[in-house]
Amino acid sequence: MSGSVLYDAPGPRAKRLDRILNVVFSLLLAGALAYGAYAFYQRGVFDERWAVLWDPPKGQTAGDVWGSLGKGLLATLHAAAVAAPLAFALGGAVAILRRGARLRLLTGSAAVTTELARGLPVLMLMALAKFAFGWDVFWSVVFGLVVYNAAVVAEVLRAGLAALPRGQREAGLSIGLSTMRTTLLIELPQAVRIMLPALVSQVVVLLKDTSLGYIVAYPELLRVIKTNRDYFGDTYVIPLFFVGASVYILINLTVSRLATYVERRLREGGKGRGLMPPEIGPTGPIPQSGIGGPARDEGAHAGDPLFGRGRPVTSTQIPVRRPGEEQPPRRET
Repeated sequence: MSGSVLYDAPGPRAKRLDRILNVVFSLLLAGALAYGAYAFYQRGVFDERWAVLWDPPKGQTAGDVWGSLGKGLLATLHAAAVAAPLAFALGGAVAILRRGARLRLLTGSAAVTTELARGLPVLMLMALAKFAFGWDVFWSVVFGLVVYNAAVVAEVLRAGLAALPRGQREAGLSIGLSTMRTTLLIELPQAVRIMLPALVSQVVVLLKDTSLGYIVAYPELLRVIKTNRDYFGDTYVIPLFFVGASVYILINLTVSRLATYVERRLREGGKGRGLMPPEIGPTGPIPQSGIGGPARDEGAHAGDPLFGRGRPVTSTQIPVRRPGEEQPPRRET
């Protein structure tokens, strides 16, 4: 039996079925790709039009084409790099406010703001910032990305907080923490860890939403590809868009792999192994007077790995009687 608690290790029959299914689906995928390539070949896609990538027409050079694509890629990454931290910070603040605030006015305002921001299209938010506020194209794109994605991040974190056991919150309140400090110190780290895949997916969505910046003439990657298509002609649209699609896929795969690495490091405790629990016993965090009782000489937080760091533990070891030794006489009280 395997170490997993969800299912047993597959037997010979399950392994054989798994190999057969892998072969079948691999053949189906290879057949679909071959059919797509043959259909493109029948339509004359694999012709001289691909020369636009290394020998473009109209007096342009390959450096001009790839240089423009590189500038569009940098503009896309610039907008995403500025908008993502702002969206996560704002979304986290809204989620914490809805969970940890006591005033109904604050929690209600946060809920209404989230629903409004999530209900508006990103395209409309960018146009609003450009034509109503008069901002430049870069900050108009960032505004639309931040407002919409902050609302989604707030809902993702709220779902993670709601999925935690009630005992987590009750434990924080029982030791004297306020609702806000309980949310920040106990619940939020666990919610982020639980919802990390959904948060990474939202980063990918944010990156792709930068292509909506065409509405305010932001020179991101997709707009640069369209500009090249308009200049060279519709004949060269497939090679140019193939390059753009490949770039987006590579970036999103990199983000997904990075998230997988971070999740594994969090699960392993950051050093390749799980976190070791504190020692429990007469010389550990439990005071001599019993669980829940006041500690003696060493203070209230002695032995605590977080709050009692650096404080000496002076509890004495409980004597152990070995076989053959006489039991020490009890002291009469």
